[in-house]
Amino acid sequence: MPENLINFLEQSYTAYHACENVKQALEENGFVQLFENRDWSLGEGGKYFVMRGGSSLIAFTVGALDEFAYKIVATHTDSPALKLKENPVVKKAGDCATLNVEKYGGGIWYSFFDRPLKIAGRVVRGGGRSLHAETVVSPFNVQIPSVAVHQNREVNEKFAVNAQVDLQPLCALLNEQFTAEDVIKKVVGEKALSYDLFLVNADMPYRFGVNNEFLAAPRIDNLACTFAGLQALLSATETSGICTLAVMDNEEIGSLSPQGADGDFLETTLRRIAYALRFDDNEFYKAIAGSFLLSADNAHAAHPNHPEKADPTNAPKLGGGIVIKSHAGKAYVTDALSSAVLKTVFENADVPHQSFFNRSDARSGSTLGALVTRHVSMPGADVGIAQLAMHSACESIAIADYEVMTKGLSAFFATTLKFNDENVYVE
Repeated sequence: MPENLINFLEQSYTAYHACENVKQALEENGFVQLFENRDWSLGEGGKYFVMRGGSSLIAFTVGALDEFAYKIVATHTDSPALKLKENPVVKKAGDCATLNVEKYGGGIWYSFFDRPLKIAGRVVRGGGRSLHAETVVSPFNVQIPSVAVHQNREVNEKFAVNAQVDLQPLCALLNEQFTAEDVIKKVVGEKALSYDLFLVNADMPYRFGVNNEFLAAPRIDNLACTFAGLQALLSATETSGICTLAVMDNEEIGSLSPQGADGDFLETTLRRIAYALRFDDNEFYKAIAGSFLLSADNAHAAHPNHPEKADPTNAPKLGGGIVIKSHAGKAYVTDALSSAVLKTVFENADVPHQSFFNRSDARSGSTLGALVTRHVSMPGADVGIAQLAMHSACESIAIADYEVMTKGLSAFFATTLKFNDENVYVE
């Protein structure tokens, strides 16, 4: 059982915490931090990373440069959650205090009821001429209580969650000794000037199944792929070109941010790598044409209670291996050539894989691949771990699929791809 994955899921409450944990692992393995507002000095055999906004990170290794190209694994660090507004304390009946929150992403919101929730994220502190940001996690839990069935007799037949009414978490009892101002201090501290704080599921990850073959945890989408990509990059030694792991924020709300996949973070980083290695624009464009992107974000497994939700001939199964995702409308970047490349890489490494298509009468989701390739046009494919209950407060996978994803991404980094028009050589 990958206990390190469990620890990562447990400790990465928000995108800020996930990036902090990835950074720590990189530094422990000899990676050097670069900064966007400083010059970069890179060398063959070097290992580096750069962060943006505290919630996105790009790490890379510089391999043999006789084949200058990028092998990129892109994942995301955010998950659906409830975001705390400013002036958050609301006084309610019975001297209760709740917190004013808004939806972040497209969560299955009823799954957040009656669970322990932490308040976690980033707080900006300081004053005068000095400001600094730090990650925080509340030492206490809050909870969103359901309305009893006796008071909502139709709850099991129909119930639509109203975010302003139903999702406000209970956080305190107020009295003369404990006021709304005291609640704010408990949440953000006395010296907080501003914050990006979220209510997130505090449940511990756990194994289940007769043979303990499944893992249930918050934030499996998409921290499981993020951690698999991290493990693959850490094991990437004596490789060709630039092995790159891009972990990006804000995928759940469309990636429209400087640190999101639809911003310029990845493109700028790739250009600066080329510049620091003394390659000109012409060499950079040639490198991009010979590069490959793997957008690694989880996929829907066939649901055991609702098989009708899956495509009749392309329904990924739990434990069936890495899912390769395709879509006629290009919600995913996979095409016949990139799929064949990936299948060859996986089969050479004895990595099982399976295909995913949406039902033809269902709207497709989207992820990082199509957004990244709007900025840096290169061949690519979308892959993922098959999972159940995507966007629930607690999601599920087969443990074997995480292990296979790690092996598959490692094989991708270890492979040299040479492009010649419509011919690709996999070495």
